[in-house]
Amino acid sequence: MNENISDYEVIMYKYLSMLLAVVLITACNANTEPDKEAESADAGQEYTMETIITEIDVPWGLDWLPDGDMLVTARSGDLWLYSDGSLAEEPVAGVPEVWSNGQGGLLDVKAHPNYEQNGWIYLTYSSPEGSEPGANTALMRAKLNEDRTSLVNQEILYKAEPNTERGQHFGSRIVFDNNGHVFFGIGDRGARDVNPQDITRDAGKIYRLNDDGSIPQDNPFVGKEGKDAIFAYGVRNPQGMALHPETGELWENEHGPRGGDEVNIIKPGNNYGWPEISFGINYNGTSFTDDTAKAGMEQPEWYWDPSIAPSGMTFVTSERYPDWQGDLLVGSLKFSYLVLCTVEDGGITEEEILFEEIGRVRNIEQGPDGYLYVATEGNGIKRIIAEQ
Repeated sequence: MNENISDYEVIMYKYLSMLLAVVLITACNANTEPDKEAESADAGQEYTMETIITEIDVPWGLDWLPDGDMLVTARSGDLWLYSDGSLAEEPVAGVPEVWSNGQGGLLDVKAHPNYEQNGWIYLTYSSPEGSEPGANTALMRAKLNEDRTSLVNQEILYKAEPNTERGQHFGSRIVFDNNGHVFFGIGDRGARDVNPQDITRDAGKIYRLNDDGSIPQDNPFVGKEGKDAIFAYGVRNPQGMALHPETGELWENEHGPRGGDEVNIIKPGNNYGWPEISFGINYNGTSFTDDTAKAGMEQPEWYWDPSIAPSGMTFVTSERYPDWQGDLLVGSLKFSYLVLCTVEDGGITEEEILFEEIGRVRNIEQGPDGYLYVATEGNGIKRIIAEQ
């Protein structure tokens, strides 16, 4: 629970939240329902949440198979199948070894866009493979066996090096474009002065591979000094990624330090500045850079100060949410709410806070049924529905 928030702040936040809860319960002299309704502040249709899964403590990734079955990763290292309204009795077997420490664990999951033809699913996770102790982020693909109880045909497509025993900043989200590429992010692994600005090193980067793990020959550093898989660099800890539904551009959000969380539009070869430029400061209140802009480094599309600790994000395209269509929803770990970012003319113009006190939001995804699903830490996976 330490992303973008100090241990002291976590303790005080928990204490104050518990104290407030006791006061409210005493004052109201009423029982709290297990799944409290939460309304958006939007002036149009109002929405509430219903909890559909309670058994997974820290869900991280969500995605769907073509028949509507949902895959859910638990950071502890389990992959779960949710089918016909219930969670499987046991997690999917055959998941690779995961170094579940700090912010590390089993991270994102995505089914290949052509899953019906090839059966591939993709996972990112903190992998201990390698000669050094600790772990670093890996991307792998595998298939489900016939009864969907085990992973088979596993292939590691990329493994960042070197391993480190630091427990922070693994990233990582997975996104497919419409041209056979897979994108994923890896955080700086807590080595901000070493990794993000050095394109010969892994970590602090956005990567692009062909879906079979090979290198696209038009990647920006192919044939140059730098790792061929790198698509963009100078990022801190990417926690959300999504393709803009109209432009096809890759959008990413990442944790800053104390302040300076960002939304970026990722383009090939661009340098997003970490840690040379930032709108944040050290957790102890000191400064690590005097610059918020430098030549050759991209400015964020949007940033938060103070930090919200952004998590998963998705563009809303579903007709179930007419007031939100075309806008960007971002989860907040620190403040336990959603942020609706209004998108106009290809950029963010304003934001609105939705659904406060729903739990630390780890991810938000739009399902094939058009509903929005929100994964929270310790408070279940929820579905946003229109209030009747």
